[in-house]
Amino acid sequence: MRDSDNWPDDVITVDENIALHSIHESHADEIFALVQKNKAWLQTAMDWPQYVISVEDSRKMAQGNYILHHRGFAKMFLIRLNGNMIGVVSFNQIEPTNKTAYIGYWLDENVLGQGVISRALDAVMQKYANEGLVRRFVIKCIVSNTASNRVAQRNGFALEGRLKQAEYLNGEFHDQNIYGRIIEKL
Repeated sequence: MRDSDNWPDDVITVDENIALHSIHESHADEIFALVQKNKAWLQTAMDWPQYVISVEDSRKMAQGNYILHHRGFAKMFLIRLNGNMIGVVSFNQIEPTNKTAYIGYWLDENVLGQGVISRALDAVMQKYANEGLVRRFVIKCIVSNTASNRVAQRNGFALEGRLKQAEYLNGEFHDQNIYGRIIEKL
């Protein structure tokens, strides 16, 4: 039994192999280990991994995101493939009045190219659209991050524009593509 089995957990079943579990500080060791394993890979597209130095960093992140998750200002889910944590899919910010969610995600480099993010993203978007919490979904990613650009395109997002020098990463500013998708409540 994992420690997290004792905590309330929102679970979204994606398919017979993939489940999304809401964030909790009891997952800090797992999160930290996965970030450390993938740090070089993650830093090619995101700035934050360089600041994850200890399990305590992951614990603080989980605590903050747990509060945001349960208050409805963000949603963070750990992606589990056959029970093993392989990444994260999240609404980094939810604008309740506008019913807009800004999406983030990352995966263990070893499971790239299997459609995991696309399936996880579809499941979480459908859940919150059907609940009426979110209707507009936004993905922002640097232009050179071809994998994230493909995820947006595969998941039915429309390219809405390009923000010039909008993201600071690895010592330089990068242009960002901004994608949007609207899903009406069924």
